[in-house]
Amino acid sequence: MQVPVGFLSKLWSLVSFLPFFILLLLLGSVKAVLIGPVAAAIVFFGNSAVIIGLWPAHFIWTYYCVLKTERIGLVLKILIGILLPLPLLLLPVLAIVGSLLGGIGYGVFVPLMATFEAVGEGVTDKLAHCFLDGTAGTIAGACTVVRDVTDFCFHSYFSFMDDLIEKMGDDETPLDIKLSYLPRSVLIVCIAVPVDVLMISAVALWKSPCMLLKGWQRLCEDLVGREGPFLETVCVPFAGLAIILWPLAVIGGVIASFFSSFLFGFHAGLIAYQEASFQMGLAYMISAVAIFDEYTNDLLYLREGSCLPRPKYRKADIQKGETGQNKVRYSATTEPAEKQHGHNKHRRVVLHRSKTFMQTIQRLRPIQIWDWLFRSCELNGRILLSEGLITSEDMEEYITKGRGKKLSIKLPAWCILQCLIRSAKSDSHGLLISDDVEVTNFNWPKEKVFDWMLGPLLVIKEQMKQLDINEDEEMCLRKLIMTNKNEKPSDWDDSGFPSDDNIKRGQLQAIIRRLQGIVANMSRVPSFRRRFINLVRALYLEAIEAGAIDGSRDVKRRVKADVASENIGEEGTAAYVEGSSNDTLGNIDMV
Repeated sequence: MQVPVGFLSKLWSLVSFLPFFILLLLLGSVKAVLIGPVAAAIVFFGNSAVIIGLWPAHFIWTYYCVLKTERIGLVLKILIGILLPLPLLLLPVLAIVGSLLGGIGYGVFVPLMATFEAVGEGVTDKLAHCFLDGTAGTIAGACTVVRDVTDFCFHSYFSFMDDLIEKMGDDETPLDIKLSYLPRSVLIVCIAVPVDVLMISAVALWKSPCMLLKGWQRLCEDLVGREGPFLETVCVPFAGLAIILWPLAVIGGVIASFFSSFLFGFHAGLIAYQEASFQMGLAYMISAVAIFDEYTNDLLYLREGSCLPRPKYRKADIQKGETGQNKVRYSATTEPAEKQHGHNKHRRVVLHRSKTFMQTIQRLRPIQIWDWLFRSCELNGRILLSEGLITSEDMEEYITKGRGKKLSIKLPAWCILQCLIRSAKSDSHGLLISDDVEVTNFNWPKEKVFDWMLGPLLVIKEQMKQLDINEDEEMCLRKLIMTNKNEKPSDWDDSGFPSDDNIKRGQLQAIIRRLQGIVANMSRVPSFRRRFINLVRALYLEAIEAGAIDGSRDVKRRVKADVASENIGEEGTAAYVEGSSNDTLGNIDMV
């Protein structure tokens, strides 16, 4: 969409868009009234039934794992045992309230957003989509929400608990607290909480008028010029509502600042415990106000930094500062003045490239990363199936029991390792996930889950670059990942791996184990499990139809019934999902 230039053009764009916007808003509201209660009821009753039904098992198993684990020390176990009943008893209440609010929000906003998305760019037959989008797809999406919550309660929770009760390694130490540090921390909390609450609330109140006026100014400018949140049609109703309700947003910001100030005070006690210093806790209490002030300045585009004092509250930072001062003092006394002048003469200030608005738009979305991973698993799954590294028994076990390390852990780990090898050979700065798409820090999704993935993967890619894997070793790695334990270099003695270097073998095995750990954490995301089961079902039916395997008749009948039920309601959202995932990734058939 082209942004109009000039006052008259902007004014005409605003006036001509208002009737169109009102009609879409009315249509979306009608669909929300008709479809919303059904979707809200599905989410509310489904999630509440699952969480409350599993609550006794979660209560007992959580206590059992906390008492059995070796990763928590005795003092911390006693403290957790005393405090744990409160959140566990509140869980059913929070589940009911959260399911009710989440169901209402989902049932109202999804049909409304789907109505505006139907008139977006790249949508054919917009009139039909305006009436149909957000109806059956909303109900199917509500069922998907219940299924994801069920997967989390049944599988992800128990997977976390299994990791908790695993035996520790020889180099690991249990997590515990020192009783001698607690009085100091409690005293700091008693001092820091009232001070931080008072000071941070005062800063928030002082800057609230500026937030109100600047917010109104920016939103009104975007409304007239059809820029910012008003550029995309789907965002218009929410952006227009933001103008009306902006004072409430400012009040909410002040209230949120008030409650967050308690966290700053409690964190001061944690700093005092970690640094074993009363002074460091007081230093953080003072720095917290400056940190909050600097954050609000950045948020409101005010001056950089803060005029409030910000003392260092980490002993390591203080030592680094003293070391740096000593180095500067030493160089100043030993180097001649002419040499220092020469250094200053050739010194240049390096400016870091700032992120532009277009770079923000081109940032990959999480669904596109998922699409690449599952597409890669699909293509590699066919190859491994043809080579006999994946059997019908493996797929039937995963379909019937819902678990199987070879498929859910080893197959995605091999896909990621293959991407890392390809990126290392091409000397890419990031991860090369297709012929024309390179994932870097600039376009990587900023969700926390993906942030935790990118850093380790980039480090592993640099390690792969140093190992210099050739084609024969790469072909052998595929078999080793899928069939071997990969715990020690001797496990590869009879595997036919081309290299006899035990150091290289040990490094590759460590990389494989780390990738499998990353995939294990990814598999706990409910959407991962749902999509991976659908992938295995599709591969299973495809292999049977091609005659590659002889599947069980009962499993085949069950898979066909599940696939048929999965297809209900998918037509309403398939076109949008396909378009959103393929626009940026392009060709993801590269494996």
